[in-house]
Amino acid sequence: MKRVITYGTFDVLHYGHINLLKRAKALGDYLIVACSSDEFNKMKHKESFYTFEQRKMILESVRYVDLVIPESSWEQKREDVIKYNADIFVMGSDWTGKFDFLSDLCEVVYLPRTPDISSTKVKNMLNTK
Repeated sequence: MKRVITYGTFDVLHYGHINLLKRAKALGDYLIVACSSDEFNKMKHKESFYTFEQRKMILESVRYVDLVIPESSWEQKREDVIKYNADIFVMGSDWTGKFDFLSDLCEVVYLPRTPDISSTKVKNMLNTK
């Protein structure tokens, strides 16, 4: 079984997120999604519209996702790859090169972002209506 792991905040889930999850799942058999905890978001000076538990529930309902785990620090990625026996680490192309240090443990893949969509764009559009 080929295991894939990806990370993100996944706030205000939109079709760009779904595209990423679908493409990540297509790389393997089992998709693990690490979702930023509320505490980790505070450390990053981010505030999500939905709580971690709400985002986790939403992600668990996506058919491409097999397991949702909390992301609580930048450093945990290496530990997670080992703990969950991940064969492939996937991130959006806006992170290209930043996680190459994991390539001694697994394949690192950067997928292109879906054009013209982001959580920030959705939030800004909602705030102007």
